[in-house]
Amino acid sequence: MRRFFILIPSTVILLFTACKQEFDPSKKANTLHKVSADTVATENQRSVAAVKKELTTRGYQVFDYIDAKTGDTTLMQQYFIAFLKRGPNRSQNKAESDSLQALHLAHLGRMYEEGYADISGPFGDDGEVRGITIYNVPTLKMADSLANMDPMVRAGRLVIEVRPWWAAKGFPLR
Repeated sequence: MRRFFILIPSTVILLFTACKQEFDPSKKANTLHKVSADTVATENQRSVAAVKKELTTRGYQVFDYIDAKTGDTTLMQQYFIAFLKRGPNRSQNKAESDSLQALHLAHLGRMYEEGYADISGPFGDDGEVRGITIYNVPTLKMADSLANMDPMVRAGRLVIEVRPWWAAKGFPLR
């Protein structure tokens, strides 16, 4: 029985250590942040200048600055936030609404899988703005076009407002 009580803490520590080694927030951010497959896989291993050159070559707007506290160069990229707002046509019955919701989620999933969108989600209230999607594309026109492909938007249940937004490359959410 005494061995059992010694084994349990040892096993827990071993599992915790193994899990901790597998969870690396910077790796998680790289797998979720899709600019291109090459950029995702090597972004943290490449120089800021190399990432900046690739992004500008592909039409992205970027700038960099030196962090006064650390002396590190931070690369900023322009993204586009699509605000999904309550639309004028909300008269669908439950079956239609449920079907549109399934199609909406499939659309957002596809945007994420294809690397066009990094983050999507609803707001936690019942306000006019229902949710957001952050598009990782080079132009406002492209973000607007992708956002307007959403079946909820096409049905008029949601309307889109897209705005440019700047964020530092490679920083995970916390």
